[in-house]
Amino acid sequence: MVINIPGPAAGGGGSACGGAAAAAAVEVHRVCLPPPRTTVEKLRRRLADIFFPDDPLHGFKDQTRFRKLVIGLQFFFPIFQWGPDYSFELLKSDVVSGVTIASLAIPQGISYAKLANLPPIIGLYSSFVPPLIYSVLGSSRHLAVGPVSIASLVMGTMLSEAVSYTKEPDLYLKLAFTATFFAGIFQASLGFLRLGFIIDFLSKATLVGFMAGAAVIVSLQQLKGLLGIVHFTAKMQLIPVLSSVFHHTDEWSWQTIVMGVGFLVLLLTTRQISMKKPKLFWISAAAPLASVVLSTILIGYLPKGLNPPSSNMLFFSGPHLALAIKTGILTGILSLTEGIAVGRTFAAMKNYQVDGNKEMVAIGLMNIAGSCSSSYVTTGSFSRSAVNYNAGAKTVVSNIVMAAAVLITLLFLMPLFHYTPNLILAAIIITAVIGLIDYQSAYKLWKVDKLDFVACLCSFFGVLFISVPIGLAIAVGISIFKILLNVTRPNTAALGNIRGTQIYRNLNIYKDAVRVPSFLILAVEAPIYFANSTYLQERIMRWVREEEEWLALNNQSNLKCVILDMTAVTAIDTSGIDTISELRKVLENRSLKFVLANPVGNVMEKLHKSKVLEPFGLEGLYLTVGEAVADISSSWKV
Repeated sequence: MVINIPGPAAGGGGSACGGAAAAAAVEVHRVCLPPPRTTVEKLRRRLADIFFPDDPLHGFKDQTRFRKLVIGLQFFFPIFQWGPDYSFELLKSDVVSGVTIASLAIPQGISYAKLANLPPIIGLYSSFVPPLIYSVLGSSRHLAVGPVSIASLVMGTMLSEAVSYTKEPDLYLKLAFTATFFAGIFQASLGFLRLGFIIDFLSKATLVGFMAGAAVIVSLQQLKGLLGIVHFTAKMQLIPVLSSVFHHTDEWSWQTIVMGVGFLVLLLTTRQISMKKPKLFWISAAAPLASVVLSTILIGYLPKGLNPPSSNMLFFSGPHLALAIKTGILTGILSLTEGIAVGRTFAAMKNYQVDGNKEMVAIGLMNIAGSCSSSYVTTGSFSRSAVNYNAGAKTVVSNIVMAAAVLITLLFLMPLFHYTPNLILAAIIITAVIGLIDYQSAYKLWKVDKLDFVACLCSFFGVLFISVPIGLAIAVGISIFKILLNVTRPNTAALGNIRGTQIYRNLNIYKDAVRVPSFLILAVEAPIYFANSTYLQERIMRWVREEEEWLALNNQSNLKCVILDMTAVTAIDTSGIDTISELRKVLENRSLKFVLANPVGNVMEKLHKSKVLEPFGLEGLYLTVGEAVADISSSWKV
């Protein structure tokens, strides 16, 4: 290792980027400024990083006009990307998987429509048009599109709180279609404007608690069908639901209970078999349809025919417009979160990429089209996608095959579903939503992050005891509070040297790290903003006080220098710059040297332009903590 004594240019305030200083004890490097850029260039680069991290136009560079047209079609319509290479072998796999998921989609569509308090036929309509739209626009090969339990539950809950689906069925249906339209507009807008990071505010902890609470409420609501109760509450809170169950014991029917429990046990058993032996996935996929076909109790008429147009049922004025928009945005966020998460999950298993913004556009446009064709909110379903994946789907053609199977059902097989009893639908719904109770993830949250676990619990109990949207809002609020807490109260740590190396690590974590005599080395692990600058100044001065007390208690040499490691400080604003300047003044008044180590490019640029580095002098700025310690120690010896 070459060791040099630092010359006058060792610190230098970072005005230029030179080589190593030439002399003879410690090699000290300058801290470089980033290359000069105009404000427009900086803004363009920043906006590109925020909205276009994947550089979507990269493939268009240096291409002919015709090639750009082809690439553009492939970019906006992924079917043009894989379509030319499609083969008969792929078609065979997609036909098998499409027919398989159709056997699950038909009973699920009927059940989830019931969950949303919509006519059962709407669930089948929603399994026909949206999958066709997605097959042209979607980028996931395994995502199976259709109604999902969470979006159905939220829509049914929010709309039924303002409009009775039994007393005003036409108005309720119009609200559902209008909410679906606004959900599609919101989803597509996020994709077009590349604002997908908005849905990231629904953290995993929030969704775990929300889905578990929703699953419990939905399951309890199905007791109406399993017990044969006629008069049942429409509320979606735990206490009213349980009260309704036990206040109508005179309506319980033992025949209904026996049949309902029997079918429920059958469905749960087939689900367990498929979970333990994935090759037998077809058992759980076929069980719901088989249960429906076996049932024989008349509950209502399902009309034959294709989706009727419903664009004339959309409304954009009136007292219920705000409710439709609010319901659309909330169900849109939830369905986007589930659809993209499911798509990325199966893409990772097969080692291909799913474009999140394209998925938002595809899901949004299929919901806009669905709202005009008697469909309600749809997205990628986890249960259907899992069946689709296990059945060997190769492309989104499996969605086309599923839609074709639903089409045949709508045209010719609807009489089979005249006799679908409530108890069968209740059993299917319970089987579907019980998988949303992810207790293993909740336990993992408790082990890893207690605040995430609190967010999970608040979401869970908020849904159970207050309402679905308020429970979700509470959980999102806690997640945002966690973000604010991390920003306003960032972590700081005292660093020590690992013997025999130039490595400095947290003294509380690395037992091999030791204090460097006369130095207090501190690391700030967050940007320094107006929101945390006062806290950081107070916390750093507390570190200094505690270090001095520890040195006095252990008869160690006095503290002479404070080094601030800025490796993890990714950004700084004017308040943060003032904090740095103020810290230097306060520490100098206490006869302590204050040194900065390794500020990143944009932080270095702001410090330099603010001229806050000038008072630091030549020995106030270093590239690494190791160089700072070695250089300052050698100057003390001299």
